[in-house]
Amino acid sequence: MTTSTHLVRQRRFLPLFVTQLLGAFNDNLFKNAMVLFVVYSVYNSEAAEAKFSAIASTVFIIPFFLLSSLAGQLADMRDKAAIIRIVKFCEILIMVVGGAGLFLAWKGIGTTTIAIPLMLVALFAMGVHSTFFGPIKYAILPQHLRSEEVLAGTGMVEAGTYIAILTGTILAGWIDVEWAALGVILTAIIGYAAGRQVPLPRRSLSPNRSTTTSSAPPTA
Repeated sequence: MTTSTHLVRQRRFLPLFVTQLLGAFNDNLFKNAMVLFVVYSVYNSEAAEAKFSAIASTVFIIPFFLLSSLAGQLADMRDKAAIIRIVKFCEILIMVVGGAGLFLAWKGIGTTTIAIPLMLVALFAMGVHSTFFGPIKYAILPQHLRSEEVLAGTGMVEAGTYIAILTGTILAGWIDVEWAALGVILTAIIGYAAGRQVPLPRRSLSPNRSTTTSSAPPTA
């Protein structure tokens, strides 16, 4: 626990931890706010409610099946901190679309023709977002943490993810949909700001130079 507490105070870990936590929170706040509002405020048919819930879950999961391999390769080939910045900026755009869908549904404007399709498009895009961010949150840890800190850092990321999932799920059922629409956009903006604080990797040494220096852990 001493190592874990120490990591939370370090820039080489805290921004990534906050970015991941907010991303998982936003996924579940948006998804559950959408499903709960559509199921209880739009459809009056039990069959339609079950069908929509299944469709929403499928739309969110499909990118994981289709793009996980590509996301892993990209995380190995490119600068991980730069990818985080790109992915989190895209989250803002996605949540603007999703928030607009929630707002239109709340207002009853084109609920089935505009609002719900917008929300499903945003949900699919958030699945893509999570697919590409997933490998990076673990692959980047060894770049910024000492070898004895990686396990603690991984455990904290996992714990934060599940806490964020639970919090987003609970909050989606507690707040009104119009506040959820605003909340997902604000959370995406804060997540982008946190992602920009993730340190860029240090320049690696050439193979001919001593690896003693290159293996030294980054400072806080």
